[in-house]
Amino acid sequence: MGHNEINFYDLLQIHPQAEMETVHRVYKIFAARYHPDNQATGDAERFRQYSEAFRVLSDPKSRSAYDNTLAQDKPAALPVFQSREFTDGLDAEAKIRVGILCLLYAKRRANPDFAALSMLDLEHLMAFPREHLRFAIWYLKARKLIAQDDRSSFHISAEGVEYLENQLPGNELLTRIFRASESGVMVYPKALLNSKDR
Repeated sequence: MGHNEINFYDLLQIHPQAEMETVHRVYKIFAARYHPDNQATGDAERFRQYSEAFRVLSDPKSRSAYDNTLAQDKPAALPVFQSREFTDGLDAEAKIRVGILCLLYAKRRANPDFAALSMLDLEHLMAFPREHLRFAIWYLKARKLIAQDDRSSFHISAEGVEYLENQLPGNELLTRIFRASESGVMVYPKALLNSKDR
């Protein structure tokens, strides 16, 4: 597995500047949960991912090299947002709003301490120019489903979480967007870097 496939910090749900003690503690929890010998929650593939994340992040040299790789990676748009569903028809705007909510939900869930995405992040992940996203952002803010932080990045509100979770059951399209968003946040490193140019 290449380092670009999954963001190890998001996977372990830790801040990129987390202390080594935190890396060890969090890894032990996930390793116990996903170890193949665990009858209730064992998952060999997820255990392998967590082990790889721990191997890289627990060694100062490999962690430094990994952090440099993250800083250089360019995000790719998620394929789900490039379908006609998001550009054609009267409900395309509603789908864009749901897409933004799903991305922000996934980001909050993956790394609660670092849960915001900038307009630039959303542009990259959804492959829409900001002019195309402004109406959706206005609507979501007006409904108090998302909020903006002091750096102009967006994060999902408690109301947004509740709204999204109430819509999920039985909604095939929403579930598909949600799953793509969840994996998209995992592979999108720049959203984690908290760079001051945002």
